[in-house]
Amino acid sequence: MSTLYQRDEAVIAGIEKLRFFPLEVRSGLGSTLVSTDGRELLDLSATWTASGLGHGHPAVVEAVSRAIRSAPGAGGLSAVHPDSVGLAEDLLALVPGVGERRVYLGHAGSDANDVALRACRHATGRRTVIAFEHSYHGGVGVAMGVSGVHVDAGVRPDPDAVFLPYPNPYRPDDGDVRADVARCLELAEQHLAGGTIACVIVEPILSDGGLIVPPDGFLAKLHALCRRHDVPMICDEVKMGLGRPGTLHAFEHDGVVPDIVTFGKVLGGGLPLSAAVGPAEMLDHPPAAALLTTAGNPVSTAAGRAVLATIVGDDLPQRAAKVGALLAQGLHALNDEHIGDVRGRGLAIGLELIDPGTGERNPQLAAEVVYRAWQLGAVVYYVGGNVLEITPPLVITEAEAGRAVEIIGAAIADAVAGRVNSEEVARYAGW
Repeated sequence: MSTLYQRDEAVIAGIEKLRFFPLEVRSGLGSTLVSTDGRELLDLSATWTASGLGHGHPAVVEAVSRAIRSAPGAGGLSAVHPDSVGLAEDLLALVPGVGERRVYLGHAGSDANDVALRACRHATGRRTVIAFEHSYHGGVGVAMGVSGVHVDAGVRPDPDAVFLPYPNPYRPDDGDVRADVARCLELAEQHLAGGTIACVIVEPILSDGGLIVPPDGFLAKLHALCRRHDVPMICDEVKMGLGRPGTLHAFEHDGVVPDIVTFGKVLGGGLPLSAAVGPAEMLDHPPAAALLTTAGNPVSTAAGRAVLATIVGDDLPQRAAKVGALLAQGLHALNDEHIGDVRGRGLAIGLELIDPGTGERNPQLAAEVVYRAWQLGAVVYYVGGNVLEITPPLVITEAEAGRAVEIIGAAIADAVAGRVNSEEVARYAGW
């Protein structure tokens, strides 16, 4: 263990660590990270998608440099400035919706979801939230209490949360994913009909729960139920939205227009920034109910405007669709019996590792594979226990995608052959 890692263990709180291997980085450019010993690593996580434009993107560098030189204060709490207002206007122009709408600006997807949930409760006068098993919506407040991943880990669920099963085409509970969809929608209908539901919050792709892509039409059917019962739907696009799935918004795949859409991660280009876009009657009241002193600050909002302009101007959704298809094709071509499934949309790809004899999940193999991939020169993490979450920067090249396939293939082969020190891997618990 290096001196830097020892220093980290001595001073940084463990409650904010999620470690899979002893990763130390000193710089980055594009899809490449540089470790403290000068080793170059292919970034296949983009810091859980937060560095969606890669590292050191010139548009973000220029915007942040301009903003920091003469920043007018440190937030939008009691003042307005051009980039906070401009970012809100940009989002309203890019997010479909009807009627008068507002934008909440925050620091992370966690607070954006928390505010959206509380706003729905206040506006409807109801408290029950429908969420999904193994979902992730944040690490604070109400958002944490309706996150299935946290509940799975032992966090006390929100007392007014109802969790529905998220349809998983690869592992259908009833052996038929169509039956699972029907069962989920029937449960949703029962709860919605009771008149107690404040909102439904859903991820178009269940990310931290195993990068599960639901069957086509599922989101549309759920949205139709919400409309029928006049219950707002919150679509959590924090991790899977803004170009990554091959479309600007992940919810576009099913042709829905959610009542509230939340953003984070990639929106800030690596800086803390989030947003919730929704009806004015929900996000305007009660006044001063969601106060963060540095929310909407000039530096983060300048970065956000640069990120949105780049995603649209460089047509990164189309690029994600093209390079993502090549990456998925390469992973399929590995044809390894330990790969149970390759799924995803665009540059959001899940690779599920299994025991080939039983078809069961293989979390130990996943832990060893991501560790070995790091040794071989790539950063990739696992979610859902046994699924490699492959979410590289949206600027990854075709050549880099090819290298990613080679490293992942070699990492699987080495882990299966016993070339990974399991005792060393056990020091990094991951999820």
